[in-house]
Formats: sequence, structure tokens, C-alpha cells
Amino acid sequence: MEKYDVIVIGGGPGGYVAAIRAAQLGLKTACIDAWLQDGKPALGGTCLNVGCIPSKALLDTSHHYHRLQHEFADHGISVKGSSLDVKQMMARKQKVTSTLTGGIATLFLKHKIDWLQGFGRFSGAKRVEFTPHAEGKKKAKPVEYEADNIIVATGSVPRPFPDAPFDGKRIVDSTGALNFDSVPKSLAVIGGGVIGLELGSVWARLGAEVSVLIRRDEFLPSVDRKLSQAMLKSLTKQGLKIMLGAAPTAITSNARNATVAYTDKTGEQKLVVDKVLVATGRAPNTEGLNVEAAGLELEKGGFIHVDESCRTNVAGIYAIGDVVRGPMLAHKASDEGIAVAEHIAGQMGHVNYNTIPYIIYTWPEVAWVGKTSQELTASGVDFTEGVFPFLGNGRAHAAGDLEGMVKIIADAKTDTILGVHIMGPNASELIGEAVVAMEFGASSEDLARTVHAHPTLSEAIHEAALAVDKRPLHI
Repeated sequence: MEKYDVIVIGGGPGGYVAAIRAAQLGLKTACIDAWLQDGKPALGGTCLNVGCIPSKALLDTSHHYHRLQHEFADHGISVKGSSLDVKQMMARKQKVTSTLTGGIATLFLKHKIDWLQGFGRFSGAKRVEFTPHAEGKKKAKPVEYEADNIIVATGSVPRPFPDAPFDGKRIVDSTGALNFDSVPKSLAVIGGGVIGLELGSVWARLGAEVSVLIRRDEFLPSVDRKLSQAMLKSLTKQGLKIMLGAAPTAITSNARNATVAYTDKTGEQKLVVDKVLVATGRAPNTEGLNVEAAGLELEKGGFIHVDESCRTNVAGIYAIGDVVRGPMLAHKASDEGIAVAEHIAGQMGHVNYNTIPYIIYTWPEVAWVGKTSQELTASGVDFTEGVFPFLGNGRAHAAGDLEGMVKIIADAKTDTILGVHIMGPNASELIGEAVVAMEFGASSEDLARTVHAHPTLSEAIHEAALAVDKRPLHI
């Protein structure tokens, strides 16, 4: 039986990064991954194959198309007879995905990581049973491997709506919504979280009538309230029908359309659409892992129990990413993978969960790190805040992107930054400065006294920091 220092089960952004870091540290490493893309093994998991990367490719395409239709005339650019080629859009998306997944395979070769293409499951606390992908009609035989350390990075799967399984045609999950062969005339999105809003905005920009059904009466409750209210107005203006307090009770479909039954404050309602995207969350992917053989403890919802260092209740077994507690974010999984690999190698691996950035890739984008005003108020923390709108930013005017703002929250006594919230153009890039500032315990005054290049969007962060002390320059 071949033995490894580290076996990683799962090749997504947590697993493949953990394998690379372990190999960098001189550990004999294997990564078992079962993902198939168009019938071929592909590293990168959900994120690279049917999640983060392909969705952003479509978001960028839809943004270009929307600007062409609605904004380019303001720049003096006139294009007549423009049209959307959905087939080409999807081909480009797949090319982006394939390029990046192929890049990871090259990195595995570079670092001498054994990529075991197939399924992995526990056969004991230190043993993994690996079943290769079948070749043709030939059934593959399992092979058992032993490892001093095992890292579970099996990710998550979409949650289906009760009694309405995904059919890939009328009722789809996020993967299905990434692969429509034409723009649906109407689309119902069940759930108003990140996935639902991002994919809903893609198809709305391309011409679909999009209705977003949200069970709660509050829009984006995890986002700072000032920004969530602004985003509700922005997305509504873009054409998305945001239906708060709309609780779906059933979804049915036939060859022509799909029907969503729901209740709102006026009673029972029905919505007939071409397609339904169910985006009500994701569940940890532990099916078939045989955690019982290893003696792993599971938490409510099927998550693998881990401590603050991602150690399970069994010595030498770790779990990271979507399969454990915390936000289901690719960068959180990657950071945990690095920390675990370093811990195994005897180093001080660490993840600061207080400075993990969150992003919603609509347009305008929303990004934040740290606490919201409502969280701090509920906790009784005394704070000050500064807000600066992009309407006062020169680069935003030059680009024609004036929606949104930067909000900085600081401790009232120490001025330490407690949270930064951005709604606006390129918020996903701007939030990086805030993450670094908070990682090093910066104050709002530190940001206020840091020179920012002009003209840039980042000047809005500088102005928001000045606004904490009620001394902004351009509002």
C-alpha cells in the first residue's frame, strides 16, 4: 500500500491550493478529485468549472452588452445592428474555464503532486479508498492508500427545492443557469443571495424578465443596511423585480414553462415563467465520503466538525472550505488550505476570519469586510462612520459609473477600523485595501493620511476615511 505524507480529497480552490502548499513544503502529496468537465477530468472544483470563474465570464459579457445597449451613446459611440451570440458567449466562458483548469494541472506537474482522477472515500482513519474513473465500459478497481495526514476539501452542492428536483431544462441550479442556450424570456430566481442576484443580473442585462422571490422582508440582511437599501433601488432600476416577503410553496413544470406558487402579504400567488433558478443555498458535500469509517464528527446540516485550526476530532484529519463552518467562499477555502498544509509541516498556519472579504458581483458591485452598522449596534459597540458617494469621485464621473458609496466604520474610542463597505464600480478590487488595513489594525486616520493617486476610484476610500472625522474634501 503506497503511503503519502498528505492526501487531499477534493481539487477545488481549497483542495488544490492545500496540495500545492503541502508540496512546496516538501511533503509527498496526492490529490484525489472526481470532477469531470465535458467528460474529462478537470481540477478547480465548483469554483473554476461551474462557479466563480464561468459566472464572472458571463457577468463581464453581459455588462459589455448592457453598456453597448444603454451607455455607449453617452460616450459618443454608436453601434447599429448589434446582436448577442449566446453560443459564442458560452464558448468564450468555456475557454476561460479550460485555460485556468489546465493551468492547475500544470502546477501539479511542476510540484510533483499525484493527481488521482476519480473518487476518494475513507476506509479508515489513516486510509483512503480511491476508485479511478471508469474507462469505457470497464469498471475500475478501487485502490487503497495510506497517509499520515488527510485533508477533506469536498466542497458543497446546490440545495434543491422540496419536491422539485433540478431537471436542467425548466428548473435549474446555478450550473444550469450558466448554460442556457438562449436568453429566456422570463426567469424566476428563488432566493436573493449572492448566486441568485449575480446570475439573475446576467440574464436581466441580456434581456430576460427576471423576478427574484425572497422569503424574508429584508433585502441582503448580511450587507450593511445603507448599502443594501441602495442596492435594492439600483437593481430595481435595472429591471429586476425584487419580491420581498414572497415565500415559494411549490414549483412545477411542463414542456412549455414552469410555475412558481408562492405566498405574500396578499395571499396565494402564482408566477409562470420560462425557467426557474433555485438559488436557496448550498449543502456540504459529504455524500459517499464514508466519514463513519474514519470516525469523523458531523455537525448540524452535515458539516464536518473542526476547531479553529480546521482539525477534526480525529488526529491527522483536517477539513476545509465549504464542507466546514464559516462562509462558503473560495478564498476562505484557499486560505484554510494553506494554513492546514503549514500546520502539518510544523509551521504556524493561521486564518484571520475577521478580515475575510465578501463580494457580490452585480453591477454596481458590493464588497465588504468586517462588521456592519447593524451588527455593532446590536452588540452595543460605540462607533463612528464616514460615508463618501462615488458621485463626488472624478474617476467615477469619467467612467460614467456614479452609483454607490464607500462607508468606513471605526471604533469611537480607538478609531480602529471595524468594517469597510463598498457599493460601486470595481468594489471587488477596492476592498483589498480595506482588508490590508484591517489586517494590520489600521485606524481610519491611517487611511485618511495615506496618499491616494488621482484620479482613481480608490480616492473614495480616502474620502470616506476623512468623513469618519467629518472632514471630507469633496462633499
